[in-house]
Amino acid sequence: MVYPVRDLAEAEAEIVRSRPVRRFTWRTGQWHRPGLEYLVSTGRHHGFESFEEESLLLVADFAADLTEALSQPFRLRFESTAGSMEHTPDFLLLTGTGPWLVDVRPGDRIRPEDALKFAAAAEAALAAGWRYSVVSGWRENVPELVDALSAGRRQLSDPIGLQGELLGAVAAGPLNFGDLVGRCSVPAVARAHAVHLMWHRRLGIDVSAPLTDTSPVRLAPRDAGTGAAA
Repeated sequence: MVYPVRDLAEAEAEIVRSRPVRRFTWRTGQWHRPGLEYLVSTGRHHGFESFEEESLLLVADFAADLTEALSQPFRLRFESTAGSMEHTPDFLLLTGTGPWLVDVRPGDRIRPEDALKFAAAAEAALAAGWRYSVVSGWRENVPELVDALSAGRRQLSDPIGLQGELLGAVAAGPLNFGDLVGRCSVPAVARAHAVHLMWHRRLGIDVSAPLTDTSPVRLAPRDAGTGAAA
C-alpha cells in the first residue's frame, strides 16, 4: 500500500498490521548481527539488525511506556537534488505519549547520504505528528545496566513477601543496594526481587552508573505517594 506523507498518520493502523519491509536473515560471514529481542511490553519477539538496534529495543521496553514496537515499519520514497531516494526507518515505537519514529546508527557511521535520509524521515514524522529521533550512541553504562536489569523483567512469584519488605525498607528514604537487601529476611533472594522491582520502575536507581552494593535505591514516585510499601 502506498500513502502520501500528508496521510501518514491516517495509515498508522495499516502500518501496525504490516510486516517489516525487509526480512531478517542470518548467514555466515555477514558483518551485522540480526536477531529477535523479547519485549515484556508487547509479549512478543521483535526483529533487529545490529547490537545497537537490540539495545534500543531493550531500553524502549524499560523506559518508553511502550505499547508496540514495529521493526522497519515502512519505506519512504522522496526526491532530493541527487535524485529519487529511499529510506526505511528502523523502528516505529508506539508509546503512552504517542508514536515515535526511530533510526539507529552509530555517530561515526553517519554518512552525508544517511543524514539526508534522516532529515526526510524527520519531516515525514513531523507531518504525521510523530516524534523522531536518531539514536547515535548511549551514555556510559546505560546499555549494560538496562541489560542487567532485564534479567528481572519476567513475572516473579513472591511467596514470602520479599517485594513488600524491599518497598517498606526504602519507604523512609533511599538506601544503598547492599543495605537494602540486607534488611530483608532472605537477602540472597531479595536481590533478584530488587532487580525485578527496578525493571518495573517501582524502585529507582541512577542508570548512568553501574549497579553495585553502594548504589542508592529509592522508591519510584508512584509508590512513594501511594503507600504501596505496606
